Amino acid sequence: MIELLQKVLDAHGGLERWNSFTSLKATIVTGGELWGIKSVSQDTVPREMTVSLHQQRASVTPFGKPDWRTAFRADYIAIETTQGEIVRERSNPRESFAGHVMETPWDPLHRAYFSGYAMWTYLTTPFFMAMQGVSVSEIAPWQEGGEIWRGLRVAFPDDIASHSRFQDFYFADDFLLHRHDYHVDVAGGFAAAQYVGEYVEAQGFRFPSQRRAYLRGADLQPLRERLMVSIDLSDFRLS
Repeated sequence: MIELLQKVLDAHGGLERWNSFTSLKATIVTGGELWGIKSVSQDTVPREMTVSLHQQRASVTPFGKPDWRTAFRADYIAIETTQGEIVRERSNPRESFAGHVMETPWDPLHRAYFSGYAMWTYLTTPFFMAMQGVSVSEIAPWQEGGEIWRGLRVAFPDDIASHSRFQDFYFADDFLLHRHDYHVDVAGGFAAAQYVGEYVEAQGFRFPSQRRAYLRGADLQPLRERLMVSIDLSDFRLS
């Protein structure tokens, strides 16, 4: 394991302790411009997000109706009742985004798939970087104001769904994540710079409670007037 990744894992709570848990729950509230672009109704109702730590599975409750939830894995998405009855489902969901551009409307299963893989990535960062098949290398640092943030580039394997195969993560002197860059392949490949912060501690781990993803310009700078997605997180619980 490369030296920077080891320091990052330790700063966030430690890989050995992470491996002693199997799932994570958090309360999320989302907003931003993307939902309107995708013709998706959006409100500020808090939702419970659940992710598996060592395999890519996720669920958000409620979704659409008070007694509905999602069931996500990389090759499957469903909306189901809280009793487990299937409402709608789609196999090979990534294929349903073929030909999409940023303005292409999404149906509920598109949104459920996007939310599933995105929140799994966010909530398991940086620990997923130690999973089998994930390739990590150190890249040139990023200057943010008067600070220098060291960077890691992740190459995701085919069996993990995420925004794009290659994504960059930047860490300040505290070795905590502060910026995450990627392309949103399921929405025409637009470039995003996501800033994370307001860290909280839960069961010995450090989690950012605020995420703000901006459209990213050709110069790699965020376009602050284009807030694509906002996520506020609280009540982190590992089991």
